[in-house]
Amino acid sequence: MKEILLYHGGKEVIEFPEIRKTKYTKDFSWGFYCTNSYKQAKRWASRRNRKGVVNTYLYQERPDLKILKFETMTDEWLDFIGKCRNGYVHDYDIVEGPMADDTIWNFVNDFLDGKISRKVFWDYAEFKYPTHQISFHTLKALDCLHYEGSEQVER
Repeated sequence: MKEILLYHGGKEVIEFPEIRKTKYTKDFSWGFYCTNSYKQAKRWASRRNRKGVVNTYLYQERPDLKILKFETMTDEWLDFIGKCRNGYVHDYDIVEGPMADDTIWNFVNDFLDGKISRKVFWDYAEFKYPTHQISFHTLKALDCLHYEGSEQVER
């Protein structure tokens, strides 16, 4: 089984991750979001305040879980994000794939709002390089994460 380090950036230490329903859904719906990029987690941690916390987890993938992976930005990825952002709740334990940065997310919003076509979206996104995200959507999925520690960070 694959084991990798994942990071979650936020405003507090999270030894025991939770899935919280909020007013707005994210790229892959409600879940606990991590990344394999420490740099990305640090940006998440300090985006609203100057100080934040990067939590580190050891992730061990389990073959009995229902996992959806997007290796790259594809039409399927774009459609899935569009559905999730509009309230679609899927039955995957874990979803992993590219995360749209602010520029790409503006293009996604324009596409979802009908302001640009799918072709124009791909033309705009062609030279953008998204970062990684992995989201955990069930208690079984959260059991794959083992808290390793946390670190205070500043912008």
